[in-house]
Amino acid sequence: MRIEWGKAHLHFRVRLINPTFERSTVASKRQNPKTIQNFHCKASSFESKKMSHSSATGRRKCRQKKEEEEEEPLGGGGDMEDLFSEKETQNIRMSLLDWYDENQRDLPWRKTRSSETEKETRAYEVWVSEIMLQQTRVQTVMEYYKRWMHKWPTIYDLTQASLEEVNEMWAGLGYYRRARFLLEGAKMVVAEKEGFPNKASSLMKVKGIGEYTAGAIASIAFNEAVPVVDGNVIRVLARLKAISANPKDRLTVKNFWKLAAQLVDPSRPGDFNQSLMELGATLCSVTKPSCSSCPISSQCRAYSLFQENRTLPVTEYPTKVVKSKPRLDFCCVCVLEILRHENNQSGGRFVLIKRPEEGLLAGLWEFPSVILDKEASLAARRKAINLYLKEAFHLEPKETCTIVSRKELGEFVHVFTHIRRKIYVELLVVQLTEGGTIDLFKDEGKDTLTWKCVDNDVLSSMGLTSAVRKVYSMVEAHKQDLSVLSNRTTISRKRRIT
Repeated sequence: MRIEWGKAHLHFRVRLINPTFERSTVASKRQNPKTIQNFHCKASSFESKKMSHSSATGRRKCRQKKEEEEEEPLGGGGDMEDLFSEKETQNIRMSLLDWYDENQRDLPWRKTRSSETEKETRAYEVWVSEIMLQQTRVQTVMEYYKRWMHKWPTIYDLTQASLEEVNEMWAGLGYYRRARFLLEGAKMVVAEKEGFPNKASSLMKVKGIGEYTAGAIASIAFNEAVPVVDGNVIRVLARLKAISANPKDRLTVKNFWKLAAQLVDPSRPGDFNQSLMELGATLCSVTKPSCSSCPISSQCRAYSLFQENRTLPVTEYPTKVVKSKPRLDFCCVCVLEILRHENNQSGGRFVLIKRPEEGLLAGLWEFPSVILDKEASLAARRKAINLYLKEAFHLEPKETCTIVSRKELGEFVHVFTHIRRKIYVELLVVQLTEGGTIDLFKDEGKDTLTWKCVDNDVLSSMGLTSAVRKVYSMVEAHKQDLSVLSNRTTISRKRRIT
């Protein structure tokens, strides 16, 4: 009975372990001998422990085996079981640095500084550029970076800025949380009064600085031999080692960091990290890699496999991960223009709402809007907007305001990271009535306000998100059409009179 129980229990144990083992090898479609060996060790040690009650020494050996498995450099990652050899490492370092010295792009944030004060300035420059470059093209970032450094050339200058000023400077780059964290992080560094952190471990304590940004600042500005891993680096490493494991998997990403750490040149860590990223951004591109011009193609397994079998292109690496579809939602935006009662002029002031300090587009200004549960008719959208305006501003036709005009301007789709939003736009022009009790312009401009009124000139110069700018461009186009129509009507009348 005891032996039969042991067999049954052993079988149960195998079924628990085996799915993990299969997941680790499915990406490469081949089994890792080291993983198999560890797998059998676990099963046999469990049987020994339960059936024969082995000695404490045996148990210590099994625990030692388990610790060795956990510390194995690249175990359990499918086809990522080996590091670079010493010869490979030296060849890659030398080849990449030679290529980088000759071919690096002339970018405004690439400067050499030697003194300690200059290093802190360099660290700030690297920080700003790396945050801007996240999810954004280099050509787009260059002009933003120049404007930013002209306005706030040092971290101390940045700490004097308001969040609204920073958002205005950032407008159009997207992912606005990056700008807020950059400002908050700068204030943290200055408040510490200990100078700019010069180690990756210290930098990661600053708000908004993750492992990648910390590695970039520490290696480029302070010459610390630490790695960086971004999308470009992952692509280069995946092709160098022909790694087919899921590049988004947590363990796989961890192993990419191990590979990158092994390659970092201790004498020129910043230049090497930049050379690796530069290669991924230029020659080792996603769809059209220039393998014939690549300085490390002789060390590239993916390129070697392609030469052996032309049906296996280099672009097979890294493995393509199917992106989840963004959820679809609907939003109706009401551009609310309020005419001044005293002069009844055609140009009024526009109401802007400040978004909550947390969540999507935190702390940014936008026109009044309502998120809908589903696609809705014009009547349903206007009903939702009317209710919102009544609750937020006490605006009610015939009681507190008179509707001068209301025009549906159209619709467009705006895509966020995980949201595909269909936006309906209307222009509502109102005039406050004599009996209106609300003063929309009272206490205007205070930081505590969640909304404000601005005129056309101010609105045109504000730092607005691309979606809000798109809405406003629709308003401007509509007003331009009205102006043209009005001019044509005036000319026609004059002709009839003459």
